[in-house]
Order: sequence, then C-alpha cells, then structure tokens
Amino acid sequence: MSDLSVEAARRPGLESFVSRIVAIANQKGGVGKTTTAINLATALAAGGKSVLLLDLDPQGNASTGLGFSRSDRRAGTYRLLSEQPELASLAYRTAIPGLSIVPAEPGLAGAEIELVTEPRREYRLRDSIRRPGSPGYDFILLDCPPSLGLLTLNGLVAADSVLVPLQCEFFALEGISQLVRTIELVRRALNPGLRLQGIVLTMFDRRNNLSDLVAADARSFFGSQVYETVIPRNIRVSEAPSHGKPVLLYDFRSPGAQAYVRLASEMLRREAGGTEFHA
Repeated sequence: MSDLSVEAARRPGLESFVSRIVAIANQKGGVGKTTTAINLATALAAGGKSVLLLDLDPQGNASTGLGFSRSDRRAGTYRLLSEQPELASLAYRTAIPGLSIVPAEPGLAGAEIELVTEPRREYRLRDSIRRPGSPGYDFILLDCPPSLGLLTLNGLVAADSVLVPLQCEFFALEGISQLVRTIELVRRALNPGLRLQGIVLTMFDRRNNLSDLVAADARSFFGSQVYETVIPRNIRVSEAPSHGKPVLLYDFRSPGAQAYVRLASEMLRREAGGTEFHA
C-alpha cells in the first residue's frame, strides 16, 4: 500500500497521555486472535479512539490484514525490541483514520533467541512504549504470537490487561487454563498491574451444539470474565484478510463486522465502569 506513511512526529500536548495497553493473547493458534486484534482495533478507531496496533507475531498476519505487504515493512516491532528507537518513528498510518500499526518484520522470527542475552529482556517492549514523551493513544493493542515464549512475555509485561480469544472448540478450555496461570505468574513476578481484560468467544457456530457447550462451560467457569459479545463463524471475516482489509471495511453489514463493533462497545463500557478481573 504505497500511500501509507510513517508518523514522523508526536501529537502535541500528549506527553502525559496514558494509553490503555491491551495484549491479545492465546498460546493456541487458529483461535481468531489476529482477526480479533485487527477488527477490534478498527472498531475502536471507527468509534473515535486513537489506536496503535503492534504486530508481535513473526507471521505478520496483522500487518498483512491491514494492507501491508512484506515489502512495505521497512521497520517495525523487531527494531522496536532490538534497538528501542522512538515509537513514533515506527508507527505507520493505515487506511482507517485513527488507526496506526507497527508492523512485524522478517527479523522478528529470530528475536526470541537474540533477546535471551539482553539485559531486562522481559521489559524490552515495556521500556520502549512507555518511554516518557512517547506519542499518546487511547489504546495500544498487542497482537501476540501463538506461544508463551519471550515475545508473548514481553507483551504481557508491557500490558495493562489481557484479552483472550477463545475458540468454541473442544480443547479450547484446556489451553486457556494454562494461559491464565501464566498471567498470574507474570503478575506476581514481573507486572503487578496486569489483569485479565476478559475472554471473547470466537468462531461461534449456532448450528453446532459444541459451540453452545463450550460457551456454557466457559461462562460456568469464568463467569462475567467472558464477554457477552460472541464472534460468529462468518465467511466474510475469513475473506477480508486476503483483500488486506478488516472485515469492517470489507463488509460492514456482515454479522462478523457487527459483532466486532459490539465487542468494541462492550470493552469501552467495561473500561468506563472500572470492571477489573483477576486471573
């Protein structure tokens, strides 16, 4: 996308602006994590919020899904972690007003090995995005890789909260229990302020009794930590990334797009109400 430009300067008067940093994480792949990151970020921006999406997944699917081919990614989250430059120098504007992205570069695949010997390796991302004078956003969303490695750990240490997409499939609850334990360990050892933002049920198929059973089990175990909004299995959601667009731009009237609009509204309501959950 040739008309996308780097944000070269901070927005004035925002030196004391505090962003809400939300890690979107699940160590299981194929649960709708990146899809949720892209479309939640888009919905928040469409609602008037300033949003920055950080693509921490070496696969770079969030970057592709917002129209960035690999040739467009001159610098991104790998440089942010390795060299720790000013955040504004790496943030690219997208086609959605109010939404910027720090894309994933090919070098990110080796970052976990390279960071092992670095001082404060768990805090590299936190130190970079919380630096005094960094540009202010209402929300910074972190699309974490499908693992519990050092990249995801950096995301959890940098974040205020964690949003967990939960696929409505048989083994989903087993994996989420491990993630919740990891969140608790990170809170105790590295980030005392970390909390569970909530759990979002994804790929829900009303024609499938299994979806109802998984949803019922999740709500029984996690209670109000599970968002009321459910993301349905929807072909338009699956098609949108191949066009380099969030589903809200690809087909705004589709059930998937409308679900992400509701999810953004529910997140804002929970934030406004001061709802806090602990793993």
